[in-house]
Amino acid sequence: MADQAKTATAQRIEDARYWAAPRLEDAAHQVEQRLAPAVSSMLTQAAHKIDPTPPKARRWPMMMLLAGVAVGVLGVVFYRRNAQQWTDHMKDSAADASQWLNDRAEKTSDAVSSTANEATRKMS
Repeated sequence: MADQAKTATAQRIEDARYWAAPRLEDAAHQVEQRLAPAVSSMLTQAAHKIDPTPPKARRWPMMMLLAGVAVGVLGVVFYRRNAQQWTDHMKDSAADASQWLNDRAEKTSDAVSSTANEATRKMS
């Protein structure tokens, strides 16, 4: 009877092992695919929260901002300088044109006067 109990028990243990092995393997895969990433993420977040070193600040956005401001300032300076030069040039051009018109008007006036004087002399 003891031998039969021993044989029956060994058979049942073997059956239990056959039944449990695939389920344990499936459970291991589930832990690996679902639970491990979640635990890993949680541990990483906790490590970031308790880390005493502050995160390094990126400097390139500030550098880009400063470069943009510098380019803008240069643009305004060049615009103002060019506008002043243009204004001075236009004043000179307007003065030259005004002088030319005055000279032309005087010549025309002199020509008309001389023609009128000749006409008056011929009539008298």
